[in-house]
Formats: sequence, C-alpha cells, structure tokens
Amino acid sequence: MLISSGTKKPNVHASAYVAPTAVLSGDVTVEEGCAILYGAAITAEGAPITIGANSVVMENAVLRSSGGGVMQFPLSIGESCIIGPGAYVAGATIEPGCFIAARSVIRNGETVTENTTVGDVNDAFFADVFNLEDGPDVRARAAETYSKFLRKTHAQDAVVPETPKKPAAPKPPKRTAEEPPPAQNVEVEKVVDVMFVELEEARLRREAAIAREKKGKK
Repeated sequence: MLISSGTKKPNVHASAYVAPTAVLSGDVTVEEGCAILYGAAITAEGAPITIGANSVVMENAVLRSSGGGVMQFPLSIGESCIIGPGAYVAGATIEPGCFIAARSVIRNGETVTENTTVGDVNDAFFADVFNLEDGPDVRARAAETYSKFLRKTHAQDAVVPETPKKPAAPKPPKRTAEEPPPAQNVEVEKVVDVMFVELEEARLRREAAIAREKKGKK
C-alpha cells in the first residue's frame, strides 16, 4: 500500500516487488530490483528514505526517518542489503552489502559500514540459507539472489476471494415460563377414527352381553 504524506508520495521502481500488506508512506524511494515483503512498514516523517537497488526488506520490518526544523534523520539503505524480519531501522545510514538480522535495532544517526552483519548470525548462515561461499561480498550476493527469487516467486500473486459462508439456521425464540408449550402436530382425524372404532366395539360387546342374558332367562 502506497500512502502520500503532505506533498510527498512513494516512488517505486517498476521492477520492484511490494507486497500488498506492506505500507510505504511519504518520501520513500524504492530502487530497481527490490523486494518489500508482507507487513513491512516504511514511513518517512520529515526526511526521505531511500532503499538501494536489489535490497530486500523482510516481513514486519520497520524503517522510518524523521526530521524537523532543527534536526534531520534521513534513512539510507544501500544497494544489495537485507533487512531481516522484525528489524527496526530509524534515521540511519546502511551502506551497501549489509545484512541486518531479525529483530535488530539501529537508531537515528548510526552508520553501518559496507559489507557488515548486524545481529546474531552464525558463520555458516549464508552457506546454509543461500548456498553461497563465504567472502567479503557474500551479503551483497545473498541480497541480489534473494531479491531476484522473491520478485519471480511473487510475480503472479493474486488475492483469492473468500468462499461465501452459509448463513446459520435461525434459532427458535426462547419462551418464557408464562408461555404455554408449543402445540404438537397431531393427526386429529386418525385419533377420532381410533376412538370411534373403540366405542363401536364396546357397544357391540354390550349388546352381545345383553342378548346372552335375555336368552339365559328364557
């Protein structure tokens, strides 16, 4: 989602990928080949933000700049950097080829020098995750490989419409203690027929008994 702030609005290169739930607000520039993943929040408040070519901003990372009449803290992410999930980077300079690990915090005015890792990452990380041989430029190579993979993978993403849910069957109204119980459906005609047969049989039995009694008296 791209949001204008005042007279400033995000400028995203046509080759970059921005996930639909990422938010870019204000004076934000995303250069070619970048990938901005789900939940990332990139907010320029009084100073610009620049994300260099082939960089990756991962899920739920927060990038922000700030500035007023006295102090300015622009945020610059160099080319071929990876900003890990949940990282917080504010008003800093991240030079090219850096890897900012998950949940790392970098504050206003700080500088991360070229080809540096910030955060808890073991020595075999880039070999295990990206299948890359170690070297001074391994972070940059990881960013370029990963951004290319992400742009290709998400190129055909589309929102899937939800299947309409069937409405729940209405519940019968609750009856109070004063209300009579609901009437039961009874087939009245069948009940009457049974009663008539029983009465007729009783009448015939009485008549037969009277006839026998009269015959015995003769």
